[in-house]
Amino acid sequence: MTQTAIPCSVMRGGTSKGLVFRAGSLPDDRVTRDAVLLAAMGSPDPREIDGMGGAHPLTSKVAVVSLSPRDNADVEYLFLQVWPDRPEVSDSQNCGNMLAAVGPFAIEQGLVPASDPVTPVRIWMRNTQTLATAFVQTPGGRVRYDGPARIDGVPGTHAPIPIEFADVAGSSCGALLPTGNVTDVIEGTEVTCIDNGMPVVCIAAADLGLSGQETPAQLEGDAEVTRRVEAIRLAAGPLMNLGDVTSATVPKMSLLSPPAHGGAISTRTFIPRRVHEAIGVLGAVSVATACMLPGSVANQIAVFKEETGGATDVEVEHPTGFFTVTLDVEASGDTFTVARSALLRTARLLMRGEVMVPSSVWNPA
Repeated sequence: MTQTAIPCSVMRGGTSKGLVFRAGSLPDDRVTRDAVLLAAMGSPDPREIDGMGGAHPLTSKVAVVSLSPRDNADVEYLFLQVWPDRPEVSDSQNCGNMLAAVGPFAIEQGLVPASDPVTPVRIWMRNTQTLATAFVQTPGGRVRYDGPARIDGVPGTHAPIPIEFADVAGSSCGALLPTGNVTDVIEGTEVTCIDNGMPVVCIAAADLGLSGQETPAQLEGDAEVTRRVEAIRLAAGPLMNLGDVTSATVPKMSLLSPPAHGGAISTRTFIPRRVHEAIGVLGAVSVATACMLPGSVANQIAVFKEETGGATDVEVEHPTGFFTVTLDVEASGDTFTVARSALLRTARLLMRGEVMVPSSVWNPA
């Protein structure tokens, strides 16, 4: 035998795509597991031509799913970012897009029994040690993928998957405002550092001499902008309790500008060295939260069509459309609390079967 066959599914989750495994299908030790995933994706190679990766961080992702021993969760989800251009597998962040695929996968695999017409799947997110609940349409006890829901960045319409998050504030940094301040000045630039599910540094695009409507390619091609953004990110890491982030995927850097298409705010997000064609799910939650936070960089830029209060839909514009985040926040004096975060995603099972890796990488026999 020259290759090892490993059961997996290929799934789109939100605006991302990747391989989804049951935990028992992968090696137990991390070093071997990472070698297997690099081989499965064809990394390191910018084209990932010898594997299943899509030659971009957004299409080179892995979700590992298992039954949860916790009373408050059905399954556990570990997100792993496989980098196309270097031999690295990172678990330093969560991914709310691939999270959308976890519920359907868990039901398809028999890890969670299907109800009719909707099956709630309680998902423990191992990367951040937090809980999310995905509501998957299962008419007649089968996962439905077709439907009327549209999300920007994905062609067509699909079955809606509402996702609610519980207690994600400070999940990576230890506090919603990890520096203890609503705003800080880092590398001479005013920023807001926030973590409501994803560590994000909010920067006014105008402070970098930008309109905020530049394309991802234009931003990536601007050497001075990318240098300044990375300098701020490296300085922000320790201040956000993330330590040395030189090789980390967090914090994300979101350049903010007034909305151009009727939303609340416009974003361009470094993830951290490429610029997102849309915006990450949990990154959008953190930016939307910053929009609601009095005095923040985002709040100073955001435009709301009406008074905010109670459950508020914050429409976050990104290069390919909108992302709507529903937030329930409580602000009183110096106290700001996020009571609820929710959003809508879709997912689709693209293929299931076995991914092949060289037996020299892993031969369980």
